[in-house]
Parts: sequence; structure tokens; C-alpha cells
Amino acid sequence: MIRSAASSHLSRLVASALVAGALSACGGGGPDKPRALPPVPVRVARAEQRTMPLTVRAVGHVESIATVAVRPRVGGELQKVHFDEGQSVAKDQVLFTIDPRPYQATLREAEARLVRDQALLRKSEADLVRYADLVKRDFVTREQFDLITATVESMRATVAADQASVDSARLQLDYCTVAAPVGGRTGSLLFKAGNLVKANDDKALVTINQTRPIYVSFAVPAEHLPSVRGKAGDGLRVNAFLPAENGKPEAGKLAVIDNEVDMATGTVALKAVFPNEEERLWPGQFVDVELVLEQQQGRVVVPAAAVQTSQQGTFVYVVGDEGAVELRPVQVARQDEHDAVINAGVQAGETVVTDGQLRLVPGARVEVKEGVGSATGARP
Repeated sequence: MIRSAASSHLSRLVASALVAGALSACGGGGPDKPRALPPVPVRVARAEQRTMPLTVRAVGHVESIATVAVRPRVGGELQKVHFDEGQSVAKDQVLFTIDPRPYQATLREAEARLVRDQALLRKSEADLVRYADLVKRDFVTREQFDLITATVESMRATVAADQASVDSARLQLDYCTVAAPVGGRTGSLLFKAGNLVKANDDKALVTINQTRPIYVSFAVPAEHLPSVRGKAGDGLRVNAFLPAENGKPEAGKLAVIDNEVDMATGTVALKAVFPNEEERLWPGQFVDVELVLEQQQGRVVVPAAAVQTSQQGTFVYVVGDEGAVELRPVQVARQDEHDAVINAGVQAGETVVTDGQLRLVPGARVEVKEGVGSATGARP
């Protein structure tokens, strides 16, 4: 206002000087009218009434739901690798083949013992039937009959042990084919075809990270815990924004609420699960997370750039029908880098200034640089 008064005073001095010059030159005449200030060029947008999400922002960390270090269960020569490093593999897909020949020989040996002892068992059972008849007629003693009975029981136990040996040998042979326990993305190979591997070696053949679906872990202030717990059963939506991308965010759902609040930070840890079909989210990556607590209907929204701050509080410049601006105090419910939700001060449909406010004063006339836009949409 001081600047405006000084400008008016200067204008009056210039006008007086011009009038004096004209009078001295022409001998009289009326005073000139002061020239009007040119309109201020601005950009504008319309306030809208729409449904706005109530969100909580945080920084999230992408985590694999399952990370499996694939180790050999049997030792031997690594005959073949059936995939490429970094390749995506499916569950139960064959990854490695270990030389099976020693284990095939062991299996055949165990099967041969089983067949031999099964034949001996059948012979013993037949003897038991004959001795049972003879002992009734006192042709053999009870001691002899008990010995045959014990022999049969012993052979049955031997056959059972042989069967267990066959099962173990067959299992060892199966371990020569190493399959993927989970689907996911493979890492670097530590062993190549032709290397010797040891059973249950500390070094993994390869590590698989499950990437579809995938977790994003993040923390929110404990004050939001009641709202999160109250709506968790509805499958709260979580959006993940990749810092290096400006495209559509990945959409997921809240899956895990930690069972305690971190006393050091006053936050509670959460996890959201994402389908991640395009594998945009990668284990170990940091992303911006937006937890949507609810959808609020009928809220008045203006671009965040329209909201200005002064010592008296927040305000916006509203453009009237005749192109003059009005300074309007507003109550801002919440604001992000895109939108501001207004509780009071602006009505839907009114035009607000979004650029050029520094040159404005109440009552100043404006000229719109571009066509009237609308409030930019918040992140979905």
C-alpha cells in the first residue's frame, strides 16, 4: 500500500508539471487525466469440487517376499546349468543337474538287496506255516517253532530297512536335479558347469528373489495407527512412486501391520504387497509411498501454487468477473506438491491466480496468459 501511495503521488507531480508546462506554452487549458496501470499478466485455474484421498506419505523400501539361496544337497560334478544369470525362473523349473551316475549305482544296489531279502522273507514265512502245523502234532519242539517265528520277524525288519535304503538312494538321485523352490529372478552364478560341488555347501549355487508379488515396507507415525487398524480389513490401497519415473504409480494393498510401535521413532512399521507384474519394483529399491486412508467426497481443491503465505496467514487471489483480483484468506486442510484442499475461503468454480502473484495488489486488474485451467489432479 505504501508503494501504491508513492506511485500515485509521483503521478500527480508529473501531471502537475505537464499542466504547468502546457499553461505556460498555451496560456491555459484543463488538466490531463492520469494514465491507468496496465493489467498484470497471470496464470489462473478454477477451484474444483471433487473426491480427494486422505493420504499418509512415507519413504518405502522394496523387499522380496521370499529370498532363497539354492544349495546342493548332494555332492558331485555340476553337469549342466539350465538357465542364464539374471533370468526369471518359475517354481519347480530345473536349474542344475549334478552327475547322477554314482547315485544311480547306489540305488540299483539297494534295490537288489531289497529283492534278495524279500525272497528270503517269503521262504521264512512258508517255513513258519509248515512249522505251525508240525508243532501242533508234536513233530517239532516249541523251541524250534519260536526260532522260525523270530527268523520271520527279523526278515521283515530287514526288508523294511532295505526299503528305507531304496527310498533314501532314490531321494539322493532326485537331489541330482536341482529345481527352483520359488519363482523369481536369479542372481549371479557362483558355480559353472564342470565344477565340483559339495553337499550342503555354505556357498549357494544361486540366489533367487521373488519379485512377483513383492513387498514394500515403510513406517507411518503412530498417531495414524487407529485409522490404519480400523480400515485394514478393507484392504487399504498403497501407491508406490519411483523417484526416477513420472509415470503411473504401482498400486498395492496393505498386508502387514507390525505388532509394536518403535519407541525411538514413534512410528509403526507396515508392509504392502504389490503384484509387480512389470517388475518395476526391484528388491533393495527406495520408493515414495502413499497410504490412502479414505476417500473424502465433495472437497474444494485448488492448485498448490495458488496458495500464498503472509504474516496474517494463507490466502489466494480470486479473479472477479471484471478482471480485478481479490485477496481472499483461506483455511487449508492439507496440501502437497500438486493440490491444496480448502476448508473455507474459496468456492468451487471460482478462478484463482496460480502464477504472477508477486505483482498483484487487491483490486489490480489482470490479463490471463493462457486459457483458464483447472486444479491439477492429485496422484491417484
